Amino acid sequence: MLLLDYVGVGLFAATGALAASRKQLDIIGFLFLATVTGIGGGTVRDLVLGIGVFWILEPAYILVCGATAIAMYFSAHLFESRYRWLLWLDALALAAYCVFGAYRGLMVTGSPVTAVVMGMLTGTFGGILRDVIANEPSVILRREVYVTAALAGALAFVAADAAGLSQILSAGGGFLVAFAIRGSALAFGWTLPTYRARPGRDPDGSSW
Repeated sequence: MLLLDYVGVGLFAATGALAASRKQLDIIGFLFLATVTGIGGGTVRDLVLGIGVFWILEPAYILVCGATAIAMYFSAHLFESRYRWLLWLDALALAAYCVFGAYRGLMVTGSPVTAVVMGMLTGTFGGILRDVIANEPSVILRREVYVTAALAGALAFVAADAAGLSQILSAGGGFLVAFAIRGSALAFGWTLPTYRARPGRDPDGSSW
């Protein structure tokens, strides 16, 4: 589970750095955007759960974000389609972090419902923050399935844990479910049915 935590932070930090490269920011901009993206979801999770914020208790997470930002500053030019890479790295980060968020929620509260909500929040909030700050097209507003993938991954982990499977199998299953759904959405354009606006009522109320 600790590995998933570091993987999630590192991958989200990489997506933040890629967003910084698309905006042609300086090294400080890379560091800032990578760090905010890397720790954003976990910070909100820990604040909501009322526990010590993870990167304050263990500053090594900040170093992971910083090292990732510096590495991406010198290598981002190697990626031909940076936004496409950003989306796929985001999918990996979402899969890792939705499982770890669900694990943290389960360990702190013991509630499967809270665990699933924490998984969704942890897996998606960093990417949302990144897109808002970088003024990128928001992943949550894209038509392809996004939050649903985090929901499914968190549910799969909680269900496997409740069934008595080992932590490794539960975490691996949740990760694969989330990544398979999000990856398929990116590859094949999977969407959920959207709301369709209906004609409004006539002013005289005759359409009741």
